[in-house]
Amino acid sequence: MALYFIGLGLYDEKDVSVKGIEALSKCKKVYLENYTSVLSCSIKELEKFYKKKIIPASREIVEKKAETTILKDALNNDTAFLVVGDPMSATTHIDLMMRAKQKKIKCFVIHNASVFSAVGITGLQVYKFGKTTSIPFPEEKWRPETPYDVIKENKKIGLHTLVLLDLRPEEKRFMTVNNALKYLLEIEQKRKEKVLTKNTICIACARLGSQQPCIKYGKVIDLIKQNFGKPMHCLIIPGKLHFAEKEAIERF
Repeated sequence: MALYFIGLGLYDEKDVSVKGIEALSKCKKVYLENYTSVLSCSIKELEKFYKKKIIPASREIVEKKAETTILKDALNNDTAFLVVGDPMSATTHIDLMMRAKQKKIKCFVIHNASVFSAVGITGLQVYKFGKTTSIPFPEEKWRPETPYDVIKENKKIGLHTLVLLDLRPEEKRFMTVNNALKYLLEIEQKRKEKVLTKNTICIACARLGSQQPCIKYGKVIDLIKQNFGKPMHCLIIPGKLHFAEKEAIERF
């Protein structure tokens, strides 16, 4: 018996690899992690294409109830754990694998494209990205400034910053580039360190991995007014640009 960690790619049900489909065909139970990212298609469309019943797996199931669900199933039958993007891009999935191995469950990882590689379509050199950060939905008493600090530190050493944006699929809430820029500008107004101002150059991305991704390059003051369409969105704050990078991103 085994637990298969299967990357689904970034956009729809057809982004799964041949190896992923082969592994899925052997599995009796199939879980879909649905809190770090989502595909553009529905679970019903996934079930039709994969010919398997899919069980949505919330953060609570993966982090707190895996022993009585995913891992229990994997002890008795081949079980799949589906992840949008690459299955090992999130620490919570690595933790799940370690817990599985403690129970002597065989684990197999089937990789796929993730946002960390897909940003290469912008023309920025992937190895020049620094620490990745994320922006959460703000709450009344919780507005972390960590994203601002990460951008600041990456800029100091000339590195680009990939900013991932919060999502709450169960509430059908997905943070937009516009929300993210507004959040960062509010921190800038408070701290006045000129990390991200209205004139800062950024790259806004939406639906990376699709046949027609939306990518726009410009000043914050211009990007914040634009409509980037359906999720998923992410934001890039460039660091020091090589002339080839500058030439590439000016296409957008």
